[in-house]
Amino acid sequence: MSLHRFYPVFDSVEWLRRTLPLGVKLVQLRIKDQPMPRVREMLIEGQALCRDHGAELVVNDYWQLAIDLGCDWVHLGQEDLDTADVAAIKAAGLKLGISTHDHAELERAMALAPDYVALGPVYPTILKKMKWHQQGVEKLTEWKAKIGATPLVAIGGMSVERAQGAFDAGADSVAAVTDITLNDDPEARVRAWLEATA
Repeated sequence: MSLHRFYPVFDSVEWLRRTLPLGVKLVQLRIKDQPMPRVREMLIEGQALCRDHGAELVVNDYWQLAIDLGCDWVHLGQEDLDTADVAAIKAAGLKLGISTHDHAELERAMALAPDYVALGPVYPTILKKMKWHQQGVEKLTEWKAKIGATPLVAIGGMSVERAQGAFDAGADSVAAVTDITLNDDPEARVRAWLEATA
């Protein structure tokens, strides 16, 4: 399976409205600290926007809602795996991405036959406090050797300028968050990403 090389991660549907028309084809909604009815509304709208633009929506965490709404993808962190019904996700035909940070987590993820594995943070990230320090691009090469044909996503501190190094090290796709959302001109930054990953 191939994965789009550019994989932005956003926390609101507003970002999808701004970036999908530019040509984004794979996008994650990582919604935090919202009541469940609001999450449902956002996912319904996000799914509709993605369908309108021929893009795939990845739902972070809310696997049951993703199944109910007929979404394309679910992304689970290691903590989410403790409570998620992976068999139900697969039975519903959803594709599954899993976060990994160390060898034990990678083993656990690969046992579930995911549709991609994410490794992070490749570089220091300001997005969330993590017990893992930067993994470095060398770890991407190590991970790719272990997972073979399973697509590998690089995340954490990624920028347009760092993307090629991640690809050279073995990543199939690069996820970006703050490089876009904190940019003075997010649309121009997305265009630069699309050009760099075409």
